[in-house]
Amino acid sequence: MPADLTATEALGLWHRVSVGQVRQERPDLSLRQLAILLQIYLVPPPHTVRGLAATLGVTKPVITRALDSMGALQLVDRARDEKDRRNVVIKRTVAGALYLENLGDLIRSEARRSAPQGGLP
Repeated sequence: MPADLTATEALGLWHRVSVGQVRQERPDLSLRQLAILLQIYLVPPPHTVRGLAATLGVTKPVITRALDSMGALQLVDRARDEKDRRNVVIKRTVAGALYLENLGDLIRSEARRSAPQGGLP
């Protein structure tokens, strides 16, 4: 898999991955929802609405709307923080982990397809 991509190659990879997502009839997530989902799964917890808003530089209502949609798809779950009832803790789900695992597999597959053949191992 190439380590360095031109801007055009990177956009081509993103395009193929996006088309692959559509073809596999996976839930359509906005770029914002995908960024939130990746933050929840790739950065160690705990995650709160307040913390996600601060990290991503958006408002709490923006995070809440995105979480509402992702919660309906069972990609995340929410619960009140027992230590501080003002905070809402975001929890990972099996469905969310599987969604991102499949996305990662698709990215790897598409990156391999675009790698030059017969190059260095």
